[in-house]
Amino acid sequence: MKLPFRLSVILTVLALLLSACAPAATPTPAALVVPDGLGGELTLSAPAQRVVSLAPSNTEILFAVGAGKQTVAREDFSNFPEEAAALPSVGGNMGSYDLESMVSLTPDLVLASPLTSPESIQAIQDLKLPLLVVPNPKNLAELYANLELVGKLTGHDAEAKTLVESLKAREAKALEVAAKATEKPLVFYELDATEPAKPWTSGPGTFIDLLIGLAGGQNVGASLQGEWAQISQEELIVQNPDLILLGDALYGGVTPEQVAARPGWEAIKAVQNNRVQTFNDDLVSRPGPRLVDGLVELVKVLHPELAGELN
Repeated sequence: MKLPFRLSVILTVLALLLSACAPAATPTPAALVVPDGLGGELTLSAPAQRVVSLAPSNTEILFAVGAGKQTVAREDFSNFPEEAAALPSVGGNMGSYDLESMVSLTPDLVLASPLTSPESIQAIQDLKLPLLVVPNPKNLAELYANLELVGKLTGHDAEAKTLVESLKAREAKALEVAAKATEKPLVFYELDATEPAKPWTSGPGTFIDLLIGLAGGQNVGASLQGEWAQISQEELIVQNPDLILLGDALYGGVTPEQVAARPGWEAIKAVQNNRVQTFNDDLVSRPGPRLVDGLVELVKVLHPELAGELN
């Protein structure tokens, strides 16, 4: 039946009004697709809300970019920030993880590291848990990229970018101050002196080696073979470092007094000049945002006459 013209117009107007008042359709968020660190890709339909961290550096990154409340578990060694200690641990102390506990937490993202064992990686993949191996950065630029990557995957892009800009500014200031130094002290960074006659140190290509160089120093270990290497007491005396930093003070409890009492070490310039100092190894051994803290502290220690410019 043909409607009267006037009624047809009224119905058309009503239809247009209802259409205008209808809520707009919510756009479907685009999937997040990133390299998974294992040669493949990780795809998340939405930012992760339940994250398990399998490395202290990953835990620090998560909290730093604002995803601390989305972190539901950590591994045994995560001790920073303080809030991380309240999270349940899924193990890792002996290199293995409690997979049953991990599954029970229903994570939508597991953050591993290149140090996570291949067996653990395979076990997590077999459980079909979304897994990302956060790359090991070789420099601070790659660290910043990791921060932005985790920020993206957890929905904290803006916070990550703000953090990166802040860290870049602190890095630039530290480098500016270090460039004013008139000397480049020779630094021996001690990692483990269980054998005092053959202490372990950090070789070339490590964060410690990188940061000592950026801070305006020379790393004794740079000439050794391997990232972690032993150096004989005789060779160390020949090298005669200006400064000895005790990274093994944090977990090994080594003190400057103990170093000064080692037979033969009294011949080393750093011991003679009382330039043996403890150092927070976490600042230079974990590839997280505190690497910049480590750089700043190294500039202060290597060049105490310039430390005031970094306060």
